[in-house]
Amino acid sequence: MTLVARLKVTLSDVEPEVLRRFDVPLKIKLSRLHDVIQAAMGWTDTHLYEFRAGGVGWGVPLPEYDNDGPLPASKTSLLDVLEDVGTKTIHYIYDFGDNWHHVIKVEKIDDAILGAEYPRLVRAIGACPPEDVGGFPGYADFLEAMADPNHEDHARMLEWHGGKFDPYEADIGRILDKFERLAKKWAPKPRKPKAANQ
Repeated sequence: MTLVARLKVTLSDVEPEVLRRFDVPLKIKLSRLHDVIQAAMGWTDTHLYEFRAGGVGWGVPLPEYDNDGPLPASKTSLLDVLEDVGTKTIHYIYDFGDNWHHVIKVEKIDDAILGAEYPRLVRAIGACPPEDVGGFPGYADFLEAMADPNHEDHARMLEWHGGKFDPYEADIGRILDKFERLAKKWAPKPRKPKAANQ
């Protein structure tokens, strides 16, 4: 039976709370976990990222850093990190300029539900901040300007964002759609039957 991990991902330093809870296969590669977090949170995957635990980092190795950069996320699984580092808390940093810090807690490990597709959303609270808003201080300023039509930056922020913004709206339909696409993309391909010798 395949094992799955229930993960709780919380975006640090942001009010109102942004939280996602979902199930993924325990042996998921960190590069794929990155895709799941991007889909769950609502990020656009336009910046670098790194997972960190026990003083080790995993991400996309860059040739210019030689051996100083992160280990390849595509070659390490969630199970590897839990076993090698011995922790149930992993940190995920996205966009080193805005420095979005996510805390990932492994809440439980269980058997996969028969017939269920993974990743599987369990809960979503709050909207993801807009990409390139300037980290949590910029996001606080953005929310203040968006909430007050008389704020000097209201019109500019409304135009920059492309419309209204509700910090409490997790957009669950979008998350479910993206999760479904990932599940289909990663589903094992059916094997073609071998042609019988004639």
